[in-house]
Amino acid sequence: MSFRRSRFTALAAAAGLVTLPLGAQTASNPRPLDRTNMDTTCAACTDFFQFANGGWLKTAQIPAAYPRWGSFEMLADKNQLVLRQIVEESAAQKPVAVADRKGAAANVQKIGAFYRSCMDSATAERLGIDPVRPLLTRIDAIKTTDDVKRSLASLEADAGLAPFGSGAGPDAKNSKALIVIATQGGLGLPDRDVYLVDNPRFKQFRDAYVQHMVNLFTMAGMPVADAQADAQKVLALETKLAAAQMSRVQMRDPNAVYHKTTLAEFQKTTPNIDWAAFFKAQSAPAFTDINVMTPDYFKAVDSLLVKEPADAWRAYFRAHALHGAAGLLSAAFVNENFKFGQLFSGAKEMQPRWKRCTSATSAALSDPVGQEYVRRTFTEQDKARANAIVNNLRAALKERIEGLTWMSDATKRQALTKLAAFTQKIGYPDKWKDYSDLQIADGSYYANLQRVQEWGRARSWAKLNKPIDRTEWLMIPSEVNAYYRPDWNEIVFPAGILQFPFFNPQADDAVNYGAMGAVIGHEMSHGFDDQGRQFDAEGNLRDWWTADDAAKYKTQAQRVVEQFDGYTVVDSATHVKGQLTLGENIGDLGGLTIAYAAMEKALGNKPRTKIDGFTPEQRFFLGWAQVWRETMRPEAARNLVLTNVHSPGVWRVNGPLSNMPEFKAAWGCKDGDAMVRPAEKRAQIW
Repeated sequence: MSFRRSRFTALAAAAGLVTLPLGAQTASNPRPLDRTNMDTTCAACTDFFQFANGGWLKTAQIPAAYPRWGSFEMLADKNQLVLRQIVEESAAQKPVAVADRKGAAANVQKIGAFYRSCMDSATAERLGIDPVRPLLTRIDAIKTTDDVKRSLASLEADAGLAPFGSGAGPDAKNSKALIVIATQGGLGLPDRDVYLVDNPRFKQFRDAYVQHMVNLFTMAGMPVADAQADAQKVLALETKLAAAQMSRVQMRDPNAVYHKTTLAEFQKTTPNIDWAAFFKAQSAPAFTDINVMTPDYFKAVDSLLVKEPADAWRAYFRAHALHGAAGLLSAAFVNENFKFGQLFSGAKEMQPRWKRCTSATSAALSDPVGQEYVRRTFTEQDKARANAIVNNLRAALKERIEGLTWMSDATKRQALTKLAAFTQKIGYPDKWKDYSDLQIADGSYYANLQRVQEWGRARSWAKLNKPIDRTEWLMIPSEVNAYYRPDWNEIVFPAGILQFPFFNPQADDAVNYGAMGAVIGHEMSHGFDDQGRQFDAEGNLRDWWTADDAAKYKTQAQRVVEQFDGYTVVDSATHVKGQLTLGENIGDLGGLTIAYAAMEKALGNKPRTKIDGFTPEQRFFLGWAQVWRETMRPEAARNLVLTNVHSPGVWRVNGPLSNMPEFKAAWGCKDGDAMVRPAEKRAQIW
């Protein structure tokens, strides 16, 4: 449940919110609100996104290598410059023998070697397809159905080629333990509907996917006629896999994806997969229980393993091996991979190699790079200020829950217990991961990435049957995002997002509450959105609502669904999916409501002085709108609403604000205005 794709002062007083500023005044950031970015020819009560951002939208240009451009991308670019400095300084250091890579210098050496291998285009060109050739040779040896079944374990262990996902993950009904999880997967196109729905756009995607596979097959030495035949076999097989999958909306229901059983029972329902051999190949420790999130899908896979010809499975494994490796090989493969991706991103050109390699290094060695990023950009004072603001917002949510008229006292007590149990993590982990067992060397980038993946898999499996380490993070410190984790009941804000325009020391409180405050409130609201509300204070999937309260909640949530179902992007036929985006839309509405209450409490009886002609209440909403300032290529916008749980930026502004009486009052809107939803359709939860 992240804030985005593909998500802070003294502590709150026990009796209520403290009245405190969100940051000292400096001149290091742009003006908090620049009127030239606005379009005051558009009425705020007609289209607030356009009113707040229209001037910027008029001149904004999406950089050629990007699918979208806005506040998130601008800040991510700024953060990446710091990361580039870190990895290039590491890469400039003289390599030393592996045996000498000890102590504080070890991680620097690994960062440098990984980045050098990624940037080494000469070696990539010299090696060509050689790094993946041994894997292709093994795949080519598959001749019979028995070969398919036997190969599944090793192909997954070495290259992640099984048509499903597995690993150690949270037990939704026992947050103190990890459990083995198995879930659907294995598709080369973004969503099952692309295979199953017959419309011109999805047919274009399918045709392009077939051509992409043909290109990869022929580049790997296969005759064109054979490549065309194999590509069609892969599409036909993946269509059958897609038909057995749950939809993204169905997968959002935590009860619908909880099917705890024993490995022995799972083996009985899927007799064609040797699960003991499968998990042994991944070096998994002994275990008994497994959560088969999508049992019908596994029955379908089990059947297809023997019903589909071996040559179809061989083509499938070959296609996924080549597609997975393409971005790591010579320029011809990298370019082919990018060309296919353009179908969904709309990007006009590839990111420069240094950007791709900086991102890859930061992802592969997230803690060593992140630790240095934090040292350079985020102070203990920043962390203390952020913690204080989070506490301020928690106090605001507590008051909102206590004041709810629709919720019973019994449910309120449970909600308040859950809120009090929130763990908050700010900036960076308190404990960094140990990378001493990971070996990185100059030379093959493909080989280095394989070693990173093997190290990560081994580390993940090693956690099974052991106490959970709750100091771990799911995001890297430089990420421009935040998240709520229901099984740990925690809210997490990386250092990367705690900067302008989300948090601006130069801004007044109103703007910061509307921006960073609402981000914090958004993550808190996830603890009580349509998914999060099903988990208790300890992070266990348990129903703690009275039947009447649950019914009232669902009534309000359905209003949000219907509201967002009515929104479109690009054209009138491309609708936002209200049910898919429900949790994030509830998060936005709740986050804004909580942050607004916190701002009002902080302002207290102070004069509501106008700045740049706007009251604090108005500047609050402008702060939120500037966070979601963005322009997006049509391909990216269509892919977003197809696959993503987040709504496009324009609707993350106009959608929640049109439900808020506070917005109506701040801008003097009237019933009937576009930014004021009719009372009978208005959603209000918190």
